[in-house]
Amino acid sequence: MKDLLLYITWNPSIEAFSLGPLTFRWYSLCWLVGLLLAYLVVKRLYKEQKIKDELFDPLFIYCFIGILVGARLGHCIFYQPDYFLTSFNGFVEMFLPIHIMPDGSWKMTGYAGLASHGGTFGLMMALWLYCKKTKLSLWTVLDNIAIATGTTACFIRLGNLMNSEIIGRTTDVPWAFIFERVDQLPRHPGQLYEAIAYALLFIILWIIYKRSTNTHHPSPITHHPSPNTHHPTPNTHHPQVGTGWYFGFCLTYIFTFRFFIEYTKEIQEAFEASLPIDMGQILSIPFVILGVWCMIQARKKVV
Repeated sequence: MKDLLLYITWNPSIEAFSLGPLTFRWYSLCWLVGLLLAYLVVKRLYKEQKIKDELFDPLFIYCFIGILVGARLGHCIFYQPDYFLTSFNGFVEMFLPIHIMPDGSWKMTGYAGLASHGGTFGLMMALWLYCKKTKLSLWTVLDNIAIATGTTACFIRLGNLMNSEIIGRTTDVPWAFIFERVDQLPRHPGQLYEAIAYALLFIILWIIYKRSTNTHHPSPITHHPSPNTHHPTPNTHHPQVGTGWYFGFCLTYIFTFRFFIEYTKEIQEAFEASLPIDMGQILSIPFVILGVWCMIQARKKVV
């Protein structure tokens, strides 16, 4: 190993600031900033596509609940089933942000454990329910959310960095971090790798979207259009919102990256050591397959 003075010593407070009895953590703030940025991006996309404001208003609530519930259940079921699924206290803690003490008392802990794979699945289910309610095209909504996803994913990983969690394996690269709350070993800043990758995802999809000339937005309402309705001919040189291409690209990009970045991370739970690939990689494969399928189907729609 190189001299430890060459590495980045990392030990920020998990608390950003306090207002009286209320304490705000960096992780929570990063989540809020990420969701706010996605909210603003999708709001602009809806406006450009002339989707009614009243159809946009409930979207944030659906997304927030879907991501939170899916991410929490994903962590509990896939990473710590031996704790959360084998006792009454564990089952309660799976849904409530508390920890039940041996004497029966409890303390507020927040949701200590959220899985991005579960969050993605929860978001997809929430958007399906949203589209059932609003009668919007599911592919249009999925594509718009996909364009904005990189902003939220980036800030969630920055929140993990501030918490010194999901740490990388030991390394001697010059940009290694020493997570003092964990140990004194230089490690890959896997959270930072992912944050940068997701920021790039947003930039890539935004550029592709803006370069789409003569963009054809299919009607966001799913009922049958009038036979006299005229739709402009789509430009097949650019992916169109509403075909599912953006959604497919987003899934393929994120979970392909997730599969390979896992090689720089420490395993999160002991049982993963006995697996040929870790749980994050196993859960990434179906999303990559779904993403590739969506992109292939999207190309067929504009040929």
